[in-house]
Amino acid sequence: MRKNNNKIKILILLATLFFSMLFSITLGSVRIPLNETVRIVLSKVKYLNSIIDISNIKESNIFIVLSIRLPRILLAAIVGSVLAVVGTTYQAVFKNPMADPYVMGVSSGAAFGATIGILLKLNVGILGFGATSILAFAGALITTFIVYNLARVGNKISTTSILLAGIVMSSILSSGISIMMIFNHDELARIVNWTMGSFNSASWEQIMVIVIPVALGLIFLVSLSREMNAIVLGEEEAQNIGVNVERVKKMILITASLLSACVVSVSGIIGFVGIIVPHLFRLIFGADHKVILPVSAIGGGIFLLISDTIARTIVPGFEIPVGVITSLFGGPFFLYLLKKSKSKKLI
Repeated sequence: MRKNNNKIKILILLATLFFSMLFSITLGSVRIPLNETVRIVLSKVKYLNSIIDISNIKESNIFIVLSIRLPRILLAAIVGSVLAVVGTTYQAVFKNPMADPYVMGVSSGAAFGATIGILLKLNVGILGFGATSILAFAGALITTFIVYNLARVGNKISTTSILLAGIVMSSILSSGISIMMIFNHDELARIVNWTMGSFNSASWEQIMVIVIPVALGLIFLVSLSREMNAIVLGEEEAQNIGVNVERVKKMILITASLLSACVVSVSGIIGFVGIIVPHLFRLIFGADHKVILPVSAIGGGIFLLISDTIARTIVPGFEIPVGVITSLFGGPFFLYLLKKSKSKKLI
């Protein structure tokens, strides 16, 4: 009975994600009717393009839907899914309900790399990614590598050491960013905007580059859901039932860190998605990672999609960084969850 209920809830979530996407496409400085939006999108679907006529729709509306809003909305959903799943996996591995996708210093490393890219003003790009995104990705990877090796003792990984190393590296890199900002006032606004997150540079090229590695990474993490369930119960108990805890931890940390670096390079730093979404769905679906990981992916996509839609439409002619919106929603909601679940185990 519980499984059937979960299936119904998952179908409702998928429907919510789909209709949220369609509704978001209609919103913006130029309002596009829903029926036009649906026809434009379906006209690009194989076998339907021959029976759907969009000749009476303005070329400008077609361009806005297909080249500006649709890639942005898809990218927001992808990034939200990744942040939610990575947050869920980190909370399982670290057995810490406050663990988020940036716990290994990914955000600080990406911000440091992005700051350098902004200040150098390099006019280069690869596959739709500018120098800022490329350096952000590199900074995130290098920081993750340093944190991982600082925490590694022989062939074992200490989760406590990773948390401490991540905090130390974040502090060092944040200081470096602050120094660069002090001496470069002209670029202060660009640096701050990047660190608050945005999808205003989303493109089909970016989606095509990240979608396959992101999909493979998410599938791989979901395939380790049984092992995560065991680790949450205790590492000794997990080993007793045949789980190679150290090997699994390494695989999870490396995969999750790569996914985090991948998405932060295209979106900037967006907080709270990886904390709020896993906790919310644990309250709804329970603690089984076989269920929580997939539903967190869907829920993260919905949450970030709605947040980004609000960010770009709430003030006409002006875009608020999406990280501000997720924090406005996430902060109070997280306090509410903490209050509601004081007597419950979150992990």
